[in-house]
Amino acid sequence: MTQTHRPVDIMTCAISNMLKDGETVFHGVSSHLPMVAMSLAKQMHAPDLVHLNIPGGVNPGSIRQASYSSAGADLLDSGDAYFPLEEVFDLSMRGRLDVAFLGGIQFDINGNVNASVIGDYHRPKLRLPGGAGSAVLIPTAKKAIIWRTKHDVRTFVEQVDFVTTRGNLWKIVTPLCVFEFKNGKLHLDTIHPTSSLQEVKDNTGFELLYEEIKYTAEPTKEELLMLKKIDPNDYRAIEL
Repeated sequence: MTQTHRPVDIMTCAISNMLKDGETVFHGVSSHLPMVAMSLAKQMHAPDLVHLNIPGGVNPGSIRQASYSSAGADLLDSGDAYFPLEEVFDLSMRGRLDVAFLGGIQFDINGNVNASVIGDYHRPKLRLPGGAGSAVLIPTAKKAIIWRTKHDVRTFVEQVDFVTTRGNLWKIVTPLCVFEFKNGKLHLDTIHPTSSLQEVKDNTGFELLYEEIKYTAEPTKEELLMLKKIDPNDYRAIEL
């Protein structure tokens, strides 16, 4: 185990490197970490990536003022164009949205996502915001990436309490590792260099599936310097 880099920086750079030049990518509310990762990708290797967001901004000129929300008016005011939210859903359903960043509270090995309730649906211990965009975008976007800033046995469970949406996930990125959804199951893709196989096992409520042990690439010096430039206030770490 190494403590050379912060898990949040490993997560941000890992997400950035999942994005390709020319892709159309959407992030929603409370999405500071993927928003920073999208900006990093545009600066490092994907200059023609198209950045869409909740207020309707296309390719915002800066994210430095986004402390209040990753869905604030500043992301529209500094954008190249206006593309309203309802058009994002239409774009995805027409098969034209390459990547959507989404969240959730519970996930199971079968790729089910719960963002609705903890406990029995009719008498829940906790009622959550619900499916909102994820119920539409996870099934229809070409690649759905989940980011989750908590990784424990209450989050990654054998069976979710409620299925808000299912399937068509691509990756789930956590402070410990990256999961990949393939052949109908979540598989361990890479372990972050700040974690270990045992730590991932101890904090996952289902049996880990993997073919080999691989580690997430550490952020490069160039990536870290660019992160300081585009995110000097460290908004990417708000949730951690």
